[in-house]
Amino acid sequence: MTQQSVLAGLDVYVVGGAVRDQLLNMPVGDQDWVVVGATPEEMVKRGFTPVGGDFPVFLHPQTHEEFALARTERKSGRGYHGFTFYTGEDVTLEQDLQRRDLTVNAMARSSQGDLIDPLNGLADLKARIFRHVGVAFKEDPVRILRLSRFLARFTEFNVAPETQQLCQDMVQSGEVNALVPERVWQELVKGMKASKPSRMFTFLQSCGALAVVMPELVLTQRVLTQIDQLNQSVLTVDMASQFAVLALDSPDRTALCQRLRVPREVSDATRLLAHIVSTWQKHSNPDATDRLALLESCDALRRPERFIGLCQLAEWVTGGVDRVWQAALLAAQSVDAGAIARKVGAEPEKIRDAVRTARLAAIQS
Repeated sequence: MTQQSVLAGLDVYVVGGAVRDQLLNMPVGDQDWVVVGATPEEMVKRGFTPVGGDFPVFLHPQTHEEFALARTERKSGRGYHGFTFYTGEDVTLEQDLQRRDLTVNAMARSSQGDLIDPLNGLADLKARIFRHVGVAFKEDPVRILRLSRFLARFTEFNVAPETQQLCQDMVQSGEVNALVPERVWQELVKGMKASKPSRMFTFLQSCGALAVVMPELVLTQRVLTQIDQLNQSVLTVDMASQFAVLALDSPDRTALCQRLRVPREVSDATRLLAHIVSTWQKHSNPDATDRLALLESCDALRRPERFIGLCQLAEWVTGGVDRVWQAALLAAQSVDAGAIARKVGAEPEKIRDAVRTARLAAIQS
């Protein structure tokens, strides 16, 4: 069965972000498709593979793109899982678009290329406005997170005043309390990859959501500026380094990492970057003991690449260049621990003390 025959006779539309980005002359990634007037049985008969959980979604047999049956939804519980979906053959495209979050994401294109825009998304797109589709927006707290990361990506856009107020109402009603850490982290990762992550956090702060999902995070102007600049720096940037910079001015970084259930490498980088920066600030003229203590506390001899990367990040954050710590690492690495162990015998304590003495001497010299 060819790709054309698979779709022959189906009423299909490209919807959402792909339509929005094409209208903005931006690169279009994955396309989301909506199928109107079909049944799950018909989709399977055509060769589609069902993969949906809460509602029917199918993978195209050739392209593996996702095709979802048009659906409506109604609130049936608290949080973003509390919805009941209906995907009958009588659901129209306009009804499907009506359940979406923002007007700019509620447009569709037919297979003939016609734009379907029942909610005036194109006008808001031209005006660079993010506006909620309807009052149902307040039923899903994830939409606040999505809106915040859209602001980080689309830096020319602003939030409509009524949408800003609705987000504040959602916070005050306690709806945002239903967000789980894993989903907060997932949206946070996407927003931090955008061109101006600071807009995500300032919006969350302005509507009160930041104090609910990340109460330990302290936003200073330095942090907001640096998380934007970091993506344009010459450093190798990953989520661990981004989050470490984000949390640098927050005293309770450990609790913040625990709340968001961040991966281990992220919590380690967050802790170690703060430790390195504070150590540099404390020891303006470090001696060999200071230098070796930092190496040991950062596990630098076992993980030198991580330590060097964090030192480079610390240099970037502080605006200074201090290679003395990396030079100390090279000196400590030059010590042959095996030769020392053979010389002093088999007692672990004697070996440890002798190796440390040798490393101090190497650093000092």
